[in-house]
Amino acid sequence: MTTFVDRVELHVAAGNGGHGCASVHREKFKPLGGPDGGNGGRGGDVILTVEQSVTTLLDYHHSPHRKATNGKPGEGGNRAGKDGQDLILPVPDGTVVLDKAGNVLADLVGQGTSYVAAQGGRGGLGNAALSSARRKAPGFALLGVPGDLQDIVLELKTVADVALVGYPSAGKSSLISVLSAAKPKIADYPFTTLVPNLGVVTAGSTVYTIADVPGLIPGASQGKGLGLEFLRHVERCSVLVHVLDTATLESDRDPLSDLDIIEEELRQYGGLDNRPRIVVLNKVDVPDGKDLAEMVRPDLEARGYRVFEVSAVAHIGLRELSFALGELVGKARAAKPKEEATRIVIRPKAVDDAGFTVTREGTDAEPLFRVRGEKPERWVRQTDFNNDEAVGYLADRLNRLGVEEKLMKAGARGGDGVAIGPEENAVVFDWEPSVTAGAEMLGRRGEDHRFEAPRPAAQRRRDRDAERDEAGREFDDFEPF
Repeated sequence: MTTFVDRVELHVAAGNGGHGCASVHREKFKPLGGPDGGNGGRGGDVILTVEQSVTTLLDYHHSPHRKATNGKPGEGGNRAGKDGQDLILPVPDGTVVLDKAGNVLADLVGQGTSYVAAQGGRGGLGNAALSSARRKAPGFALLGVPGDLQDIVLELKTVADVALVGYPSAGKSSLISVLSAAKPKIADYPFTTLVPNLGVVTAGSTVYTIADVPGLIPGASQGKGLGLEFLRHVERCSVLVHVLDTATLESDRDPLSDLDIIEEELRQYGGLDNRPRIVVLNKVDVPDGKDLAEMVRPDLEARGYRVFEVSAVAHIGLRELSFALGELVGKARAAKPKEEATRIVIRPKAVDDAGFTVTREGTDAEPLFRVRGEKPERWVRQTDFNNDEAVGYLADRLNRLGVEEKLMKAGARGGDGVAIGPEENAVVFDWEPSVTAGAEMLGRRGEDHRFEAPRPAAQRRRDRDAERDEAGREFDDFEPF
């Protein structure tokens, strides 16, 4: 049964924003108490956070679909809806977040590092928030914005200082078990190690981590064996250790050819040429292994490698090796640039940036003008198209933003099609300059006739007075014979 997963595809959905409420305050002797609809709550975010206690992506392998909660709708009495709860997804240290195309979105290293994988939708405004001196009692509210839907890929790259690489059964697991307190599985058959093992080594005042990477074979960089699955765990390591088997029973293998093959695989994988290397000739407790190590050592040193003859079983040469690795790790840490505090970069919007674009599509016979921009697309999603007053409010907002002016400059004429949003989720309508969307039938756009109308009794008195005045004028105009 699989207990270690270092790559998984995750489908995350943020919470939707709650709808705003359209409500009018009702109280005895206050027939027009004013709007009191509350705002909708914000949808919850989906956040990836590094947690040191998590070492695998197995949970997301079994449950790849994750969703945050939605915001609650607003209510009357100026009661705002409750915000949706953020969904916190713990991931191992060293997790890389990519999109479906392979582009890196975030590199999560260090306890508490987080990344918002999906943004929750904005809650809709209630009619109390939409009221103004001109629009005293809006009969509509804005809808909540849907949350983001994202398909992302999580890749785990082990965070270690030293990586042990080599052929299967070269003794890497045995070596890490005696250098540290790690307890990897050790057996006398190839590919015993199926997952990377981590151990902590103390060499004097230097403490570093060491990783045992599953065995590499020719063609590993192209996916043969287990190499391609785990070569990514070598990328973060500062030092590479070639563990060479000097007591192999295969007649067509020797330490020099093994080193050349592994180096070729690392070269084809790429990005590891600048890492310092150390060669470990393992199993020198075997008589034939000791003789072979003495034979190949001059050739390895002639290539520029530091060579150590060790035996994980007999504990030969381990102290010298651990201190040499500690020295290289210390140099690598000192060479790293110091991390600076994150700077806040303010990028003001350009003077000529309208925040949206208008492009012409379609044919000359049936032109279509597409409007793309964060604000227009969000406003369309927030509009209830079953409410004429809400549609009129949308028309006002688009006009103030300058959409109508840009459509005219792009050559749009009355009756041409206009689409707001991407092709798969656009709102299409026939455009008319200075269009009246039905809300104007209530009076001037932005006003409410309910506040302007007199009380019924007063209106009846005015009507009777008008009738008397009309009758009096008719009597004055009467001419006797």
